[in-house]
Amino acid sequence: MLKIATWNVNSLRIRLPQVLDWAKKFKPDILALQETKVTDDKFPLEAIQAAGYHAAFSGEKAYNGVALLSRLQASDIITDLPEEPQRRFLGATYANNLRVLNVYVPNGTAADSEKYHFKLNWLKKLQDYARDSLKDYPRLIVLGDFNIASEDRDVHDAWDSDLLVSPPERAALEDLVNLGLRDTFRLFKQAPKSFSWWDHRGGAFWRNRGARIDLILASTALNCTACVIDKAPRRLKRPSDHAPVMASFKTTR
Repeated sequence: MLKIATWNVNSLRIRLPQVLDWAKKFKPDILALQETKVTDDKFPLEAIQAAGYHAAFSGEKAYNGVALLSRLQASDIITDLPEEPQRRFLGATYANNLRVLNVYVPNGTAADSEKYHFKLNWLKKLQDYARDSLKDYPRLIVLGDFNIASEDRDVHDAWDSDLLVSPPERAALEDLVNLGLRDTFRLFKQAPKSFSWWDHRGGAFWRNRGARIDLILASTALNCTACVIDKAPRRLKRPSDHAPVMASFKTTR
């Protein structure tokens, strides 16, 4: 069984003990992190290696940043989408020609803003890259913080913003999925109001006013056997506003 997880940690330096504790408990083979917010020279590589993980990472000060922690050795590492300098993308190949793309999709701030259009353009570049990747890697996973809730059931009932749910955002995510990927969480029966992100303000977590925006998309060549959201880390002191999501896959021989 291969376990692959994603978690927007919203500062790895603050959340490193939580990440290491969680990895020790659940032992994911690959753990994708977003919003590490740490430059490469200050990435906590020694602590991660001491926990039994290899690490590929691409970061910048105070913003963005992505990393792939893995028990498996990574190869063919790429740290940028074409012509995109922000540290929001990280790709690597693992055993059995498994290609993993870790993404931190731009938030967009407000519909029809400059940052909103940047988000849609970024998603188009991701779609193009994923399409090309599938030609060489039928076993493909695209995971991370997508900053899009694909369906109305993926946001709480009092959601009052177009952001994350606007038709162009959802269409961009649907176009990505339609390349030949599946939202692993929706392959299984799930509890209603299952979310992976809750605002730190207004007691949103305790009222379960959240959104499911952290996804693990897997190609049809991969046999997913389970996918869960672990809300426990969101209950910790000084938590990230996101919870980890983990999918399990039947390994090929």
